[in-house]
Amino acid sequence: MSSTQEVGPIFGEGEGPAQAMLRSPTVLIASIGLWGMDIFFFRLFKLDYVSILNLDLVKEREALGIKSSTSIPSSQNRITAIKCIYLSFFLLSLLHLAEYIYVNLYNGSSIGATFFFYALFILAITFPLTTTRWIRIATLLVLERSWALIKPRCSCIIISPNGPRPIPFIDVFYADAMCSLSKVFFDWGMLLHMAAHYPDPVPKALDSILIPSAFAAIPYLIRARQCLIMYTVGRLRQDPKRYQHILNAIKYSTSLFPICLSSYQKTLSKEGAESWERTLIVLLTINASYSLAWDIVMDWGMFQNPATVVQYACGASTILLNGENHLSSSSPSRAPKSFSHACLRSKLRFGFAASTGIALTDTVLRFCWLLRFVEGSLFRSANYFVLTTQLLEAFRRCIWNLLRVEWENIKHMRAKQQQQHIQVDEDSAEEEDEMASFFQAPPSSSVELSARPSRDA
Repeated sequence: MSSTQEVGPIFGEGEGPAQAMLRSPTVLIASIGLWGMDIFFFRLFKLDYVSILNLDLVKEREALGIKSSTSIPSSQNRITAIKCIYLSFFLLSLLHLAEYIYVNLYNGSSIGATFFFYALFILAITFPLTTTRWIRIATLLVLERSWALIKPRCSCIIISPNGPRPIPFIDVFYADAMCSLSKVFFDWGMLLHMAAHYPDPVPKALDSILIPSAFAAIPYLIRARQCLIMYTVGRLRQDPKRYQHILNAIKYSTSLFPICLSSYQKTLSKEGAESWERTLIVLLTINASYSLAWDIVMDWGMFQNPATVVQYACGASTILLNGENHLSSSSPSRAPKSFSHACLRSKLRFGFAASTGIALTDTVLRFCWLLRFVEGSLFRSANYFVLTTQLLEAFRRCIWNLLRVEWENIKHMRAKQQQQHIQVDEDSAEEEDEMASFFQAPPSSSVELSARPSRDA
């Protein structure tokens, strides 16, 4: 998230703005291919990601008396990793073909080429071909979840007629993905603004900065609104952990300050913009650090007991678990089995090495905005820098998804055990026996790209 806070170039002529128009479709195409990579790993480790994403939504519909569809899509309509990867390559080729035809053959503008690409894509997916029906289904799902993001559930004052309704995980997951596409929203706002002034250049006016920047802030505002709704639901239900939603909303608000300041810098002279540089760096550092800590502790369920980690690392004979001291010699089943067990969490579906690698990569990419200090030596123009950070953020979100869905699955399993009056203890030997088969990863040779879970999108 922190790599997408700074707004991109707005004014200028020639190559820069022309390339800027093609940034957003390029990042969206890359995101489709990266989601295909997520699907591959979910199925490789037998994570039924469709059921995990939709479980809250299914429960909500059942509570409202709405019958949920349980039909399994046919093999032609199933979304698989290989389909997403093929689609991304096809769309990337279509994008460059549209640019070549519209700009080189018809001497058109890059703005027109971008709209031409979107028109070709809409035409391709709406054409009634059996082989592209899965794309139409996926597009309808995206539109449905997009509408759910703005559809009123409840607010801090007014409650929906059906009572306070929590935000389902699929909408939280989708809104988080939108936050990683903040610069895409910025580019869309700039595209519409440039199209409104075409063929004249964009005037150096306040609205020329406010409009694209307001578009860039949309994902964070949506996500913060979800947090406030969840806080309202928790307050009405007397949830002792409802304060966490306020802290989460504050996290997303820290994303808005760099956007606002970066936009304000565009209105200043070069000297005036440089005077605000240190403040911008501080805001970016706060946002990146806050978001990284939230990733590890709240979104992935790791490092939730630092005292245990410290005691284990120091070789202490007692382990602090759940606020109580337990002798590791007398209660071996409650003691962490290894340092990785104590530091991360007891259940690591993707293994310690992969989980640690994802966490370290996420840490580095949270601070990839530091590339701005070597922008002149590494990138031909500011637009190459912006595109690179966008692609890195899309990749960061891709690997973030793996641990986020895994942790959500673990929470659902624990909730199910609590409903069955089974004492939850992630370090107990009994739970290890019950969940051993679930966390046993299959050999990679036994899984193909086309494998599917019991329920699919």
